[in-house]
Amino acid sequence: MPSLRDDVVTDFVPFPAPPVDHGRDGPLDWPGYGAQRERAEKATNVSESVVCGRGRLGDHEAVVVCFEFGYLGGSIGAGTGARIADAFDHAVDSNLAVVTFISSGGTRMQEGMVALRQLQVLAHQCVRLRERGLPHIAVLDDPTTGGVWATLGSSADVVLALPGAQVAFAGRRVRAGAEADDPAYTAESHWYAGQVDELVDRDELRDSLAEWLSLLRGGSPEPAEVPRALGFVDEAPDGWQAVQRTRDPQRPRAEAYLDDYFEVRRNISGDRAGGVDCGMLCGIGRRGGRSIAFAAQTGTRTTPAGFRTATRLVRLAERLGLPVLTLVDTPGAAADPAAEKAGVGPALSELFTTIAAAEVPITTLVIGEGGSGGALAVCSTDRLWITPDAYFSVIAPEMAAAILKQPQQDVPDLAHMLKLRPTDLLRLGVVDGIAGR
Repeated sequence: MPSLRDDVVTDFVPFPAPPVDHGRDGPLDWPGYGAQRERAEKATNVSESVVCGRGRLGDHEAVVVCFEFGYLGGSIGAGTGARIADAFDHAVDSNLAVVTFISSGGTRMQEGMVALRQLQVLAHQCVRLRERGLPHIAVLDDPTTGGVWATLGSSADVVLALPGAQVAFAGRRVRAGAEADDPAYTAESHWYAGQVDELVDRDELRDSLAEWLSLLRGGSPEPAEVPRALGFVDEAPDGWQAVQRTRDPQRPRAEAYLDDYFEVRRNISGDRAGGVDCGMLCGIGRRGGRSIAFAAQTGTRTTPAGFRTATRLVRLAERLGLPVLTLVDTPGAAADPAAEKAGVGPALSELFTTIAAAEVPITTLVIGEGGSGGALAVCSTDRLWITPDAYFSVIAPEMAAAILKQPQQDVPDLAHMLKLRPTDLLRLGVVDGIAGR
């Protein structure tokens, strides 16, 4: 089967290999290592476990790093590290994105700590790329294990994986026998756990990578436009009816707004720490020829994973110079025991401070329930709009009644007293405007 690079990259031109001389048997004088390398080179027709160069993916030129698993299991050695570092240098010097095709068993034991320290070299190069605002996409092939997954793979801005690929820090031969084939060590498991953004079939990879490169590089400094309102254009007659309108299951939700707003969009998935909140949609879309990052609540209580994914999205937008659109629709932050154990307080804090520090413009539209801090954490500090059929409140009226020890029949009156309707919020200076059609 041809390599992934051959499948998706056109006009590929390899870089010259930087010189690395540790002798025939490497820095440890490992017996037979030179002969192993010679056999690997003859079998694969490459002289190291990675091939690097420039190529085209769709309409975009990029630096390509492609692992060759047939060469000593795609393992990292001093020569591998030197080639990857040189490729990242090319990317920085040429202002190009990096696409990494990974298939590796880990670090090469025949070179010992000299090989292991290459992971620090790779980490440094990833930092340089981020500092220059250049995107990095990783594609996980079978297998992606060890230090390569823990550096090049996990640190990428967008992580794509082929279905069925083995993805793990520990390679199969070093895992406990009874657990060696646990489903946790699969691309699918890592996607469910929020460590992989998309599972992409091999025959769809070319188009997916081309679209991602277009989205990641298409930003501009102008703020995102405020989306048009899709629901009621008239305001509810009182506060309690405003609350009830937002809870109508037929009301347009985030998916409808995103479909109406963007010509094309792709989602990132998860907080990269084991959590996914399907009620927080994050990604990058194209509108009017430019890229806009988005984080959109879908009407559920937002979990710590949701807030962390939104934080990840804003930080990615900040690095790449993309404006951000956030859509608010939540009764509030999740407050169950699981959310407390998962750190809902720190997750909220991290998002609040990330948005406060952001230098890219953030535009927010409240499209449904604006429930307390769980909604405010997603909001822009200076571009905040609301639709006519939404509300925003310090607390839900029912919760206000519980705190004040008032009977439930007082809830409608409390909704009025909270001044949560769009015109009330505009008059109070809380929002900048009310969206129209």
